[in-house]
Amino acid sequence: MKILASIIALVMMTVVLVDAFEALVLPRRAMRKYRLARMFYRITWHSWRRTADRLLRGAMRQHFLSWYGPFSLLALFASWAFGLIVAFALVQWAVASPLGSAKEPPSLAACLYLSGETFFTLGYGDISPVSWVGRLCSVMESGVGFGFMAIVIGYLPVLYQAFSRRERDIALLDARAGSPPTAGDLIRRIAKTGNLAAVDTLLWEWERWAAELLESQLSFPVLAFYRSQHDNQNWLAGLAVILDTCSILLSNVPEVSRHQLQITFAMARHAAVDLALIFHTPQPKQVPERLSSEQYDRFLHDLHSSGRQVDCSSASFARLGELRQMYEPFLMALSRYFEFRLPPVVVDEPPVDNWQRSPWQQRSPGIGELPSVRPEDHFG
Repeated sequence: MKILASIIALVMMTVVLVDAFEALVLPRRAMRKYRLARMFYRITWHSWRRTADRLLRGAMRQHFLSWYGPFSLLALFASWAFGLIVAFALVQWAVASPLGSAKEPPSLAACLYLSGETFFTLGYGDISPVSWVGRLCSVMESGVGFGFMAIVIGYLPVLYQAFSRRERDIALLDARAGSPPTAGDLIRRIAKTGNLAAVDTLLWEWERWAAELLESQLSFPVLAFYRSQHDNQNWLAGLAVILDTCSILLSNVPEVSRHQLQITFAMARHAAVDLALIFHTPQPKQVPERLSSEQYDRFLHDLHSSGRQVDCSSASFARLGELRQMYEPFLMALSRYFEFRLPPVVVDEPPVDNWQRSPWQQRSPGIGELPSVRPEDHFG
């Protein structure tokens, strides 16, 4: 029995320490199929979603889903710590070193108390192993516990910095592409400036955002479960807007640089494909249509009437469809897995943006309608 307990303890230590190393320290994706963290997130996320679907609706449901990311991270840390405490307790129990003044082998409950006290370096000193083997195990557990807590404390700031960088650019989409963001609104608003070629700078920024999105969520997969401040914004919607915008401009607008469009599209599609594969999202059997031909015709004719050079032929819609088939199945799979709503490609009536809403006013002035301010209004 003691030998079996030792074997179980060693296996538990190895599994937990390797899993924590791969999740917190290793700067690349772990390729093993069976991992403790992966199983933990599959089971808990599925249960969390089912609870939200059965008990909650509307804003409360979104709020409940937003808790999962931070809560799951703390729960994962706790499960690792619990596994290590139990493993070291089994080792102490198998060694059967007397504790303190007791002359008989300790009970499993006493070993669990000693292990927890040692792991968190509490240092009460009320019980301690007498034999050198038991003392060696306590010293090793104390070192493991101290290192584990240090890594966890250092991990959180890095994670939240990556979250902050991701959300900063998502927030910028509010005034640029609407709330929720759509490729149609983004192109319309840039076209109103009279210089559609200025989208190159924006595409350059979003190419790097897509690369950082992929890198950060490969290194910190839990970051994908962190949701944005507004329910109508999320990282997947931002990725969809990039891909939709590149697809429309590549298919219909010749005045925009092809080179920047192509490399931005390639980077964003790379992110969508890799993230869908990393989270093992099932391939959707059917992808709902996000753009009707009537909507697209109206959008292209609106652009053409505003003075833009646009290809309004039926062949352009077929070209757009081919490009969308390259990424939409992956976006839909991620949408269903994370419970994110994908935005439409084009909307007929743009919704009120987040920046225009206020609890003190029914609606603030829209884009292009900002009231003029005279210096004497402020300085008399």
